[in-house]
Amino acid sequence: MYETIIIGGGPAAVAAGVYAARKQIKTALFAQQIGGQSVVSDSIENWIGEEVISGPELAIKLKKHLESQKDSIDLFVGVNVDVVNKNEDGTFEVVAGDEKYQTKTVIVCSGGRHRRLGVPGEAEFEGKGVAFCATCDAPFYRDKDVAVVGGGNSGLEAVMDLLAYVNKVYVIARKPEGGLRGDPITQEEVLSSDKVEVIYESNASAVIGETMVTGLKYKKNDSDEEHEVAVSGVFVEIGSVPNSELVSEFTDTDDWNNIEVDFKTQETSCPGIFAAGDVTNAIYRQNNIAVGDAIKALLSAHEYIKKEIGDGE
Repeated sequence: MYETIIIGGGPAAVAAGVYAARKQIKTALFAQQIGGQSVVSDSIENWIGEEVISGPELAIKLKKHLESQKDSIDLFVGVNVDVVNKNEDGTFEVVAGDEKYQTKTVIVCSGGRHRRLGVPGEAEFEGKGVAFCATCDAPFYRDKDVAVVGGGNSGLEAVMDLLAYVNKVYVIARKPEGGLRGDPITQEEVLSSDKVEVIYESNASAVIGETMVTGLKYKKNDSDEEHEVAVSGVFVEIGSVPNSELVSEFTDTDDWNNIEVDFKTQETSCPGIFAAGDVTNAIYRQNNIAVGDAIKALLSAHEYIKKEIGDGE
């Protein structure tokens, strides 16, 4: 019987793991990999304590810090959690493959996955011109024209990654001119580039091609008429979907399936389950905030174990 099991491998999960070790809580952490969604970022400039750090560099540091605690917590890296079950006595069963683990509390830091357009051609051409990681795939589009779907931070950061390689970037944005949602500094850099053309008040309607992508169709918000741009690549950057399915059966979620939490404690509607990071209904999706929320979650779980369950069980 563990006192807590942490699910996830991003900054939030690692922070919870480090604090669990310091509190000497009997803990297990399950993660497919260490680093989280930022592992694909070429340049992170707002991670406190680092002027500039790449996603892979941050992942290495997170992993090193976590592994320094391995004498105090059990690490299951490369292991996916399949389901969390609620036991009748208020504890939980975490199922990973053929193994089952018992725990008094669960801290969900499972983050999110890429949101998809759901338009014709997107699935067909995934890996054949449709991409979800500009940092990973930008070099494959050297001197080519590409499209980025999304006018938020992730979309504009993708544009920045692409500018060093591509000939032209079309940005498909739902909002009217002046309505880009990225950071002002990033907006300024994107809009000042003569390689960028923003197509405002539009939504992608289809990805087209033969064996590879040759174009993207889109519609203006106020019209059913389709327009088309000739591109070799389509980068989908419209946010993420929370990986909340593991516990959504017995925790409250919002209209977007984010786990709802009490931000004082990070507790969910199910006693004993806490959550932090992009899997929650947090207003701001930032690594630094996720780390703080995860530490709150761990400390709250510690208090819950002492008060609600007791140290002697």
